[in-house]
Amino acid sequence: MLNQQRSLSELPKMSGASQAERAVLEEEFNWLLKEEVHAVLKQLQDILKEASRRFSMPSPGLESQLKQENFILGSSTMDQVKGVLTLQGEALTQADINLKSAKSNQVMHFTFREEKQWKLQQIQDARNHVNQALQLLSSRDDSYHFKTGAEVNKLMDAVMLQLTRARNRLTTPASMTLPELATSSLMKMFSPPMPGDVMVNFYINLSKLCLTVYHIHAMQPNTTKNFRPSGSSVLHNPGAMFELNNAKFEVSHVQKVECVVPWLNDTLVFFTISLQLCQQLKDKIAVFSSFWNYRPF
Repeated sequence: MLNQQRSLSELPKMSGASQAERAVLEEEFNWLLKEEVHAVLKQLQDILKEASRRFSMPSPGLESQLKQENFILGSSTMDQVKGVLTLQGEALTQADINLKSAKSNQVMHFTFREEKQWKLQQIQDARNHVNQALQLLSSRDDSYHFKTGAEVNKLMDAVMLQLTRARNRLTTPASMTLPELATSSLMKMFSPPMPGDVMVNFYINLSKLCLTVYHIHAMQPNTTKNFRPSGSSVLHNPGAMFELNNAKFEVSHVQKVECVVPWLNDTLVFFTISLQLCQQLKDKIAVFSSFWNYRPF
């Protein structure tokens, strides 16, 4: 009974301490909303501006300032494919490629036709997502006052969504079917034209610019081999089959070469840092939210 009376007598003190603690936390939370959130937004903008600059997109009238970079394709397939690719922002402005024929071992030389460029959609999409993230961040300038943690979380979620999409575009190449590759406008960019038994594809994988070469052969109409058309894939293996214009084809050889693009690696690092900053801010808000939701009995 005595312990119960003492506990009851201490309730005003506990309540007072709780109110004082709550007042301190409210002051800290208001500082977070007014000062720290904007500091993080500024930091995110600075990082993403650097990421956007890595994409080398020119301002109107400054096209001549776009930096052209040459990359030598490396291969582990006994030099069956060699080449130099010229990258200018999101565009492959030149491709100088030597292919060794799978049939005759003869070396074939191809370049892009004059005035032809190949836009890398992955880079273009990633840049667009970065710019959308920057627009979201700039929509809340220093004079804007966030009223709730939920409002900050909503903004962080929107920014993180754009950054995740940007990262995924660089880390996950688009899948294509073999008929799509065969009829791609990329096949019409070379001089001399690519032979009918060769198909090529360019794509980004993480920080690498990749070239895949497919050597194909027509299947005999009366072949006894079961025809199983291949579906959509980033990389098709030898033995993959497809049908085009009522003719059946099979992949006989696949050669893949690649080169590292350093600024793509920089960009992926910027995405990772930015996503971590967003999550850290959300975690801080969650700490305060857990206190507001806590009600001692």
